[in-house]
Amino acid sequence: MTEEPYRWLEAIQNRREYIKDHLKGATPVFAASRPEGILLLGVGHGQSKVFEIYDRHAFAALGHPVDIEKVRQSAIEAAHLEGFNRSSRDVTLRRLVGFSLSPTLKNSFEQIFSPPLIVESLFAELGETPSHDSLARLHFEGNHQYETGGVVVAYSDRKVEAEARAWVQQALRPEHGLRQVALVLLTAWRAVTTHVPFTSLAVDLGVPAMVEGRMVEVALLDRRAQGPVHYRRMDFAGLPA
Repeated sequence: MTEEPYRWLEAIQNRREYIKDHLKGATPVFAASRPEGILLLGVGHGQSKVFEIYDRHAFAALGHPVDIEKVRQSAIEAAHLEGFNRSSRDVTLRRLVGFSLSPTLKNSFEQIFSPPLIVESLFAELGETPSHDSLARLHFEGNHQYETGGVVVAYSDRKVEAEARAWVQQALRPEHGLRQVALVLLTAWRAVTTHVPFTSLAVDLGVPAMVEGRMVEVALLDRRAQGPVHYRRMDFAGLPA
């Protein structure tokens, strides 16, 4: 009996390594708060990485497509239940992440006899101004934090993720339009996937919409949208400069 706690800890560590191994090769996703709204960007082979959750909420993730869909469905159900029981304005990111999604992922991670959820994700909530936006990073084991610098990145390597976030925050300028913001995010994506150090990285404003046979996926939580729904899928080529 005295060995059981140690076996559980060993199983948890093995589970952590298993998830990290399966996340290798997955590419990062980004969200940036701007005057126009919150821009989300991911790059994939055809399966979506950026999703609408509710009127003012969006979600982007990397990992196993089935697990991404499970997290997406959980977020949608929690948001709509909250909106039904209260009101649409009462659906907040802090309640969704803190009371629903984070416990769900933590429980999944610690149930060592069931398959884990292989997913790293970020969430965004649109406010009336950029200072009222909320950006959250949700990890596969249920840990989460809220980003205050206007940028959030989700990736499997947390050191590289932090470097990418810091570089994007420094590279973005107030005068940048949505296309330039997307190009900054795409430059960071290239650096992460090609292992280029951020210390010597310059913004590439000539990156095409197609990246090595992959498609750049962009969405905007539009601050200027009329009506309750603010989520808009965007064509990279059609982004305003």
